[in-house]
Parts: sequence; structure tokens; C-alpha cells
Amino acid sequence: MSQPPNDTDPPANGGPAAPAQPHASASDPRAAARAALDWLIVAGADEAIGDAPVDRYAAAKAAKAARAARSMPATAPSRPETPTVSAQETPRQPAAPAAPDRETRQPAGHGAPEHTPQAGTAGRRSGEMPPIWRPKGGELKTAEQTLASARKLAAQATTLGALRDALASYDGCALKQTATNLVFADGAPEARVMIVGEAPGADEDRQGKPFVGVSGQLLDRMLSWIGFSRADNVYISNVLFWRPPGNRTPTAAEVAACLPFVERHIALKQPDYLILSGGSSAKTLLGKTEGVLKLRGRWFSYQNPEMPTPVPALVTLHPAYLLRQPAAKRQAWRDLLSFKTAFDAGTDPTI
Repeated sequence: MSQPPNDTDPPANGGPAAPAQPHASASDPRAAARAALDWLIVAGADEAIGDAPVDRYAAAKAAKAARAARSMPATAPSRPETPTVSAQETPRQPAAPAAPDRETRQPAGHGAPEHTPQAGTAGRRSGEMPPIWRPKGGELKTAEQTLASARKLAAQATTLGALRDALASYDGCALKQTATNLVFADGAPEARVMIVGEAPGADEDRQGKPFVGVSGQLLDRMLSWIGFSRADNVYISNVLFWRPPGNRTPTAAEVAACLPFVERHIALKQPDYLILSGGSSAKTLLGKTEGVLKLRGRWFSYQNPEMPTPVPALVTLHPAYLLRQPAAKRQAWRDLLSFKTAFDAGTDPTI
């Protein structure tokens, strides 16, 4: 059996030197064992304290648990299955259900009660006419009320100037709130020819006159080819008197709100010939459902309740369409020649 090294032996593998111990004789086995144990401890051997192992990471685990406890909310969840929410997060509450629409006052002359529309809801019963809009500080109006107001104002106008003033005071079309100017008419008031377009654009909205933009310049050139001009023998207007935002397609309610003034406009002007430029004007005034490519080049007899006698109306392509489709200019040229022939002859092509 090998003996433990004494204090004079060099350390194995370059380890630390054992501490100096009193000389242990062979007759003192306890001293020899104690000296060997001291050497193992200094050399890096683990201590064995009793029979229970020592957890060297206990202190680190306790510190980590303490930090986690400090980050937890003060009140623990009542049920273990409820997820824990950190102090920085706020639980999201479910949105309250939207309140149902409530009926408001009953307008005079209307059988069914009117509903105040809520955001994102229809706000009315099936079978009711939708409200057109609510003027600033005014009362919510239905389609019938708005149309009746427009007809009353239009009927009171006996001249073109009075009709323009009536439109300026009219609050039944929502487009008025977003437009810059009222676009009423342009050209010779005594002209025998009246052109009715669709709606004002950005240039028309700025200047307050119809057909003054790029499409209007093309229209002027087209008219000059057959000997006509707005300064001498052509009167121009639209079926809408205010520009739709972004030049979007006008809604049926917006067209209906302006229609009584358009009809009164034509009746006061009393043209001998109408030229309906574009599909919107043709469908609005003639009550047609076909597209403009099927209607163009055809003559129709136009009359509204404000007119004593009908007038011939020719449907043609709008200049804005010709700018997008230059190949269609040939068709528009044929329409102009058809109009020129009828005008020169003084005949009614619809008969």
C-alpha cells in the first residue's frame, strides 16, 4: 500500500503544494489519514460533508427566483389556468356591442318614422327612401323632400340668371360642400344649339365654367370644324353643377338632386337642337340604360314637363373619352356631320 506524500514531495502535475504538516509516523494512522485528506483538499478535490450532497448553485437559483417574484403583479390570478400578465402589459377589454339604431322624429308628410343613420349601419328600414344628406345646421332630408325643394326653387326661376341664383342658394346636393365654385353655363345665351355634358372637372371647378379644361379645348376645336363656337352660336352646360370629389362617378342621388334644375335650364333656354355629350347626360335626360357607344350617333326626341314642345337631341361621345380613345374621334366626326346636316337643313331628324 502506497504512503501519502510528505510535505517535501513535489506536487503532482504541477498542482499546489501541500501545506506543511507535522510528521506522521506509521504508528499514528489517524494523523496519516488527516494529512492525506488535507492534501486532497488543497489539490482541488471535492469536500464530502456528511452523506448529503452540496448544491453549489442554490444561491444563484434563489437570486433568480427573487427577481422573478419582484416582476410578478401584486395580486395573483384567482385561477391557475388564467395566463399571467406582466406589469407592463394591460389586458385588452372586449369592445362593447354597438348600440342599435334609434328612431328619431317623424318628419311632416311622411308616414314611416325616419331613422338617424349610425356610422357603418344602414340606419333605415327596408322600403324607406334613403336620406340624401344633412346640410350644415339643417335637418336631415329624404329623397322626396330634397326633390320637392329642388323643383320648387327651379320653378320659381323665370330667367337664366334667376335659375343660377336659385342654384347658388340650393343646399340639396352634397357636392356643393366639396366644390370650389358653382359651374352653371357658358356660351351664347341666345344660341339655337345647347350642349349638355356630364360633370365639371378640376379646371371647371376653379373657373366656374363648363368645358374649359383639356376636354373643353378639344370640344372647341371640334365645333370650329363645322363652323360653331361658344362665343357665337353654342350654349354649354352639364347635368351636374358641382364637381364630384376626385372626378368620381356621381351617385344617383346627386344626379337626382340636380335634375329639376337641368330640366328647367333647358326649358328656359329653349334650344332648337340638343347635343348630349357623354353617357351620363344621355342616360339622365333620355332615361336610357344602354351605353354611350350604342346611343351615340342616334337622334332622340327630348321633352320634359317644363317644355311645351320636344326638341331633337343627338347623343355623341364626350371629349374626355376621345382623349383616352383617339380612334373614336372618327365616330365623333360622323356625329358632328349628322348634326351639321340637320342644322343647315332646319329639319328634325327624329321625325
